[in-house]
Amino acid sequence: MTAVIRVLLADDEHLIRGAVAALLTLEEDLAVVAEAASGPEALAMARAHRPDVAVLDLQMPGADGVAVAASLRAELPGCAVMIVTGHARPGHLKRALAAGVRGFLPKTVSARRLAEIIRSVHGGHRYVDPELAADAISAGDSPLSEREAELLELAADGAPVAEIARRAALAPGTVRNYLSSAAAKLGATNRHAAARIARERGWL
Repeated sequence: MTAVIRVLLADDEHLIRGAVAALLTLEEDLAVVAEAASGPEALAMARAHRPDVAVLDLQMPGADGVAVAASLRAELPGCAVMIVTGHARPGHLKRALAAGVRGFLPKTVSARRLAEIIRSVHGGHRYVDPELAADAISAGDSPLSEREAELLELAADGAPVAEIARRAALAPGTVRNYLSSAAAKLGATNRHAAARIARERGWL
């Protein structure tokens, strides 16, 4: 008898998650053991159910798929993580691979193909959608340093420099220097435009 692969599905769109779960359940060797609608919920469900494979939406409330993948790699190294996305930016793939993600694919993939990829990553292989990979290669690497990216992330919601400095435990002048350096590298007029550009390219 074939061993059943235990799957966690995380997607904040209830309809999509339900449809995927129903289709995967038709496969004899796959069992959806848990579902989640946010990053924190996905982590909690993974801890509780210890799935073999976690299929995560890239953009979820609370924490994105890449952040969840990084946490799962540390806590449940036996769980293979896949990310599905409806709107990947080139930088997302690089971040995902750095977080130990084994599969990266678009939401347009068929349920049958998704099942095949789940089996493949569970078997120790890696799958990256060729089109997403080509986009990532052509976009190049992020010019931002880790600290610049971190501070731009904090600036993205419009927080003032003093608030960013407090959250990052840095002097306001230091924060301004990093943010102006990041804006210059991205050809942006200010930190808000720089944060938007970096986010569009998947570098945050």
